[in-house]
Amino acid sequence: MSLDIRTITDADLPNWLRARRTGYLLPPSVSKTELVFRRELMDLERAQGAFDGGRCVATYRSFTQRLSVPGGASVTANAVSNVSVSATHRRRGLLSRMTDRDLREAKERGDAAATLIAAEYPIYGRFGFGPAAWVTEWEVDVARTGLDPRHSGPGDGGRVDYVDAAEVREHGPALYERVRAVRHGLVDRADVWWRRNTGALPMDDGPWTEPFFLLHRSAEGSVDGLLVFTSDDRWEAKLPHQTATVLDLVAVTPAAERALWLFLLSADWITRVRTGHRAPDDILPLLLPDPRAARVVTHADFLWVRPLDVPELLRARTYPVAGSLVLDVTDRSGLAGGRFLLEAGPDGASCAPTQRPADLTLSVAELGSLLLGDESAVRLTALGSVDEETPGAAGRADALLRTGRRPWCADVF
Repeated sequence: MSLDIRTITDADLPNWLRARRTGYLLPPSVSKTELVFRRELMDLERAQGAFDGGRCVATYRSFTQRLSVPGGASVTANAVSNVSVSATHRRRGLLSRMTDRDLREAKERGDAAATLIAAEYPIYGRFGFGPAAWVTEWEVDVARTGLDPRHSGPGDGGRVDYVDAAEVREHGPALYERVRAVRHGLVDRADVWWRRNTGALPMDDGPWTEPFFLLHRSAEGSVDGLLVFTSDDRWEAKLPHQTATVLDLVAVTPAAERALWLFLLSADWITRVRTGHRAPDDILPLLLPDPRAARVVTHADFLWVRPLDVPELLRARTYPVAGSLVLDVTDRSGLAGGRFLLEAGPDGASCAPTQRPADLTLSVAELGSLLLGDESAVRLTALGSVDEETPGAAGRADALLRTGRRPWCADVF
């Protein structure tokens, strides 16, 4: 039978969800609860399915997202998610066709970039995506940290309090937007995100296990941080061996961030802490008197970015020094290629097409890796991924594009 790729309808959704679960090697049955949750989450006009006869064999969807860039501004991104191809239908071009259609529609809408979390590294580079933000997860042996377990709370007049889910829904969205203004790489959280992660919108038929929620308030009373964690209930020979797993820790100020980590690391009965996905330069290890108590258990690429509007992306972010750079961007899809002059400084930037000779020649995927300031143009030049047409241009690019803190994306989407 011929393979038909089309926008799905409500009638297709159960079949589509079954194909998604099959592609992810999850139990294929779809519960009514999941169906309700997914329907609220999805914009069906941006959901594609590949059908072989009456059976869905590949899935793909996108949605509008806001991505924070260096300096605190946000750009509109086409977030790609729920990509799957059943093992029976691999190597038939289904992903390529769905991706090409989606990216072209995103370009027509005026989205500045596309984003995704890559399940496998080798797949998305050929579509123009580059790894723009990495994550690290630590496991902390609390007894080895050297911290005083008698820690009694912030010493600056602030406070840390347990709160319930309703208070998180009340204060969390505004807090998180303040965090996005000071930390690049973060993506916005819609109302459905807050309801899902506080138990107000169940994802499946299993029971909701409420985690522990805490808010940090400054001495002036402003909500400056949020900590969400779970703890197992493990005892051995009448001794606690509990592991706390961080689900979320965001903070506007360094003081709030330190206070939340110190609270968790001094809580009674907790002997290990799993940090969840943090930026590779998170303060945590160096917050400990003995940083070796924090063992890296995961370090991997996370957020991938695919530029769609190069001038818009480069104008939106800030730059630590003044300088100019001509980038010759190649894009075999024809969506974002061209030669662009970037003139930037601490007071702002301009970027426009130019006929000037190129300083650097690079693919659109390599530009995606450089965009948020994490990757080095000098390193990519050494790898042969970027061509330095003007001597010293790669170093100049690093001076302009790299950031003091590494980008961080806190959420899977």
